[in-house]
Amino acid sequence: MSIQVLNNISSLVAENAVSNTQTDLQKTLQELSTGLKINSGSDDPAGLSIAEGLGANISALTQSSQNASNGVGLLQTADGALSQVNTILNQAVTIATEASNSGLTTSQSTALNTEFTSILSEIDQIGSTTNFNGTTVFGTTATTFTSDGTSAGSTSTSTAIDALTSAGLGLSADSLTSTTAAQAALTDITAAIATISAERGTIGASVNQLTSDEGVESTEIQNLTSSQNNVQNADVATVTSNLSQQDVLEQTGFYALSSSNQSEQAVEKLLQ
Repeated sequence: MSIQVLNNISSLVAENAVSNTQTDLQKTLQELSTGLKINSGSDDPAGLSIAEGLGANISALTQSSQNASNGVGLLQTADGALSQVNTILNQAVTIATEASNSGLTTSQSTALNTEFTSILSEIDQIGSTTNFNGTTVFGTTATTFTSDGTSAGSTSTSTAIDALTSAGLGLSADSLTSTTAAQAALTDITAAIATISAERGTIGASVNQLTSDEGVESTEIQNLTSSQNNVQNADVATVTSNLSQQDVLEQTGFYALSSSNQSEQAVEKLLQ
């Protein structure tokens, strides 16, 4: 083997190898510290694009799940209020049935009518004061928007919630001041109960739909998160193995660099 003094090729080779090893080692340490195998666009341009796209889908679905949950909350608030109205309407049925019977004194009829008027006022109050997150519930349309971040995957679910008033239920003109009036009121109260029940059925169907949507969104979030993890998350076992290998390569590289420099020093001694 010839001895060269102008260029120490073995030293250059060793230096280049050490530099490459240190670059790989730095990348490995970054993967371990972040838990990600894609930390910049240069690591995997295509993978980064996929991971970011999946992240956008996950963000949209996560908020959509919350939107659905809020929608369910609003509708359940309306249903709870209507359930309360049904309860007091059943009370109205009782007193209207009592007032329909002959033999009551004027004071008794007046007392029953006063109680009935109080029930009508309570219905009006429930209708005007029931709110969800500061928004009036009755007389509005509850619209829930869900999306996976794409126009094709976006939907709006709307449920009209009727205004709730005694007049709207056809009860405002009723009274229990006479048996004839009480019997007419009883018919109207029964019809109002049927109206409330029908609306509760509509609201219940919407609640079921939103609950189902929320479940689907949760499943999609789980699947997309798993896919995103596969694309961007580092395999800790593999990275740890690479770290051990690179540590050894760095040490042997420094040894090789030191040895090549010693060879050059030996040539210098020959010239003394």
